[in-house]
Amino acid sequence: MKGKSQDPSQLNLLPQRLEDLLDPKRPLCKLAKRIPWDVIENQFADLYHHSGRPAKPIHLMVSLLILKQLYNLSDESIVERWVENPYFQFF
Repeated sequence: MKGKSQDPSQLNLLPQRLEDLLDPKRPLCKLAKRIPWDVIENQFADLYHHSGRPAKPIHLMVSLLILKQLYNLSDESIVERWVENPYFQFF
């Protein structure tokens, strides 16, 4: 089952968006802006089944795979780094 994207109308606990707190000149911010996420999500959407347990969002899964390859990290390491690194989370 395809994961749901975050609802942009949902209230945040923080008054600012993560994007507003980061330096847009950092390489991961620049790369995130250049990737056509909507195209990727549309291409992968057909691979998800509409029943069963909900999956994680496509954007998250693809971005973790890209980061894993860029930084040569294990599955466990990429998740640990994602939790601690706001630039990984933004990407």
